[in-house]
Amino acid sequence: MQHFDYYFIIRSGDNLVQLRSTHSQYQTQSPMTSAHIAQTMTLLYMTSTELLQTIDRELSQNPALELINERRCPMCGRRLPPEGPCSICSQPKTMDPDETIVFVSPRDDFYTFSASASTSIEDYPEDPFSSANLDLSSYVLRQVAPVLELDEREIAAMILTNLDEDGFLNINIVEICRYHHVPPSKVEKVLSKIQHCDPIGVASRNVKEALLVQLDHLAETGTVPEFAKQVISEDFKLLSRHHYSELAKKYRTTLYEMQSLASFISDNLNPFPARANWGTFRNPSDNKPDVFNQPDVLIYYLNNKPGNPLVIEIIMPSRGFLRINPLFKQAIKEQTGENQEEWKKDIGKASLLIKCIQQRNNTMQQLMSRLVAIQKPFIMQGETFLEPLTRAQIAAELDVHESTISRAVANKTVQLPNKRIIPMAMFFDRSLAVRTVLKEIIANEPHPLNDTELQEQLENQGISVARRTVAKYRAMEGILPAHLRRNEKFATL
Repeated sequence: MQHFDYYFIIRSGDNLVQLRSTHSQYQTQSPMTSAHIAQTMTLLYMTSTELLQTIDRELSQNPALELINERRCPMCGRRLPPEGPCSICSQPKTMDPDETIVFVSPRDDFYTFSASASTSIEDYPEDPFSSANLDLSSYVLRQVAPVLELDEREIAAMILTNLDEDGFLNINIVEICRYHHVPPSKVEKVLSKIQHCDPIGVASRNVKEALLVQLDHLAETGTVPEFAKQVISEDFKLLSRHHYSELAKKYRTTLYEMQSLASFISDNLNPFPARANWGTFRNPSDNKPDVFNQPDVLIYYLNNKPGNPLVIEIIMPSRGFLRINPLFKQAIKEQTGENQEEWKKDIGKASLLIKCIQQRNNTMQQLMSRLVAIQKPFIMQGETFLEPLTRAQIAAELDVHESTISRAVANKTVQLPNKRIIPMAMFFDRSLAVRTVLKEIIANEPHPLNDTELQEQLENQGISVARRTVAKYRAMEGILPAHLRRNEKFATL
């Protein structure tokens, strides 16, 4: 009987533990090495295209690693027919429409042409879904443009072209006033509009101002701890130096309350606004994210019939399967000294890569299975039905660290049953459902509604948001303010 190994990461106290299981359900437990964890996390962050490049590079550098160019199921290892997914892994256990089928398939199953043994990556069609990357300035300008007056747009352009890599304004307000011959109040008004775009706090002049803008935004939709605004405004140095006892004494509160306030600020506010979308302060991203890609995951109905169970197909980048070269393993026995040690290292690297790819697949399977279970109404019925969801919630359910979920979601794309390709991060866009309802209200408005009237319409549908949030969501969707929509309507008459 043939056995196939699978690797899973679970938490045991404060330690990560690797479980190895086979089809015979035999399990052994062994601590994962730091190299295994590190490489798994690196591979998890990659898109399928990036993973393919990594595999190709390892194949060219490591003689111990071999790619067998035949179609095998990445999950069970069975040989596959010339076309189509695995006949075992891709089939449901029952015809219950609530059941979800999750499996991994070779890359060429995504394409409609028949792949042959001679098919190479150069034969694949160019990605028709890719688009130009958007830099931070352009991204913010798209949002703020509809709410700017004509004479404010040049000011906004000057502000946005003078942002540093952290999203801070690196030009003095006085210089902007002199250049455009306007009073400071005019520039401050434009600056405030920009700071309330996504990412919140962009174009702030320092960390303190960015945090205060973000805090005001949070206060519109929820509660913030007492003293938060005052501590950031007046005692930011004490806060940044973790002098919680001194702060607690000054504000006549407990040390625990002040530590909780610091945790709230750390968890909910970003001191470097640009890093919210373009990387993190500790781990800045040099690569701008792609808006649309070749999908990393396909979601469709079984046999393409609505009503059937949903199928989640995770695309493996390579057509064949990886293994340790048996000739290399045989030859190492005949080597001695330094050569043998060097070759053993090659085998170790190849084995680690294979195991880490298996772990990546298992993590993606668990993540997508849970995501689809939660967001099934959104997948089947549209954006209005998107459930509010955070990465932390999914991480808690799967018992993994939140950073694991963040890496698994980053830069990945999903093709929905209607053939639309979306970023995987959209499953966590808590404002999308509200923005969709807002667009529907505006599409059916009897006359151009202002933001206060739109807020009331949302309240009538059970959605409570601040007027400023309505304006922000409207701007994110590229919808003009009421007075400009009214002018546009008259212009078409």
